[in-house]
Amino acid sequence: MSIRPYILADTNWKAIRQTRYDVAVLPWGATEAHNYHLPYSTDVTQCDHIAAEAARKAWDAGANVIVLPTVPFGVNTGQLDIKLDMNLFPSTQAAILGDIVDTVSRTEIRKLLILNGHGGNDFRQMIREIGVAHPNMFLCEMHWFRALNLADYFEMPVDHAGEMETSLMMYLAPRLVLPLDEAGDGAERRFNIEGLRKKWVWAERQWSQITESTGVGDPSRATADKGARFFDDLTTKIAAFLKELADADLDDLYE
Repeated sequence: MSIRPYILADTNWKAIRQTRYDVAVLPWGATEAHNYHLPYSTDVTQCDHIAAEAARKAWDAGANVIVLPTVPFGVNTGQLDIKLDMNLFPSTQAAILGDIVDTVSRTEIRKLLILNGHGGNDFRQMIREIGVAHPNMFLCEMHWFRALNLADYFEMPVDHAGEMETSLMMYLAPRLVLPLDEAGDGAERRFNIEGLRKKWVWAERQWSQITESTGVGDPSRATADKGARFFDDLTTKIAAFLKELADADLDDLYE
């Protein structure tokens, strides 16, 4: 494989020093159990591939983007009793993000997208605070799993190691996926308090109490073909955003 000039981990100082970048992309995943059949690296693997392919498409369209290495640990405070589910507290995430933004801000880059691939991560409040310390930077976050209507691609779109993630991993990293007959059914116990159950009130769920397999969502209908179609449409949409962001004038962002 040739060097990808839009991937920081691939490229080198010779290229970096003479290339002007408009947008930095920071993929952020998690390392956690994903039912019985998917690897702990699922969120990281998906972020790696989605960021790289979206950046490739944006680069080919003329956007100078650079993808930073994926942060492999996320907020897993509801899963502390699940063996080797790796946890960063939000305050730790904020410190890491702040240091990364500080580093990027010392370059010509003024736009940074956090490409989030883990439901337990939420960077909005961090962006508010870090943005005050770095008023020259435009910071935004994207939860890639919310970019498209999952029901257009999957029969059972409720997902943590369910149909969507399993389909993606079957396409992106099939060697890491166990046979589907080894997966749990992804059955989920729900809150018995109405407001929490209907999600107009939020509380953290204790993962080991809501699912036996650590999965939420039935993976039995997953296929690599579904994953390929979703991946192509998703990365095309993200690439279009990256191009638009790269071209945007930070002094003229509002209609």
